[in-house]
Amino acid sequence: MLVERGLQAMNVELVSDSYAIAANYLRRSGAIPDTLVTNERLLEIIVKLLQHGEFNKIRLANKAIVRFEAQSGVRAA
Repeated sequence: MLVERGLQAMNVELVSDSYAIAANYLRRSGAIPDTLVTNERLLEIIVKLLQHGEFNKIRLANKAIVRFEAQSGVRAA
C-alpha cells in the first residue's frame, strides 16, 4: 500500500506507526469508523506532512490529527 504511493522503504515504518497512533485516537474519539479499512484522507495528510519534513512519529501523528479534525469540522473534547 505505502510502497505503491512511491514512499521510500525507510519511511514506511514511520508512516505506518504515525498512522496507527492517529487512527487509534480518531477511532476512539468517534471521528472515523472502527474498521480495518485505511482512511485515505488521514493517510494522505500523514504523507504530506512527511514530505514537508516532519520525521518524528508522535509529532507527525499529532499534526495529522489536528489537520484531520480541522478538515472534518470535528473539535476535540
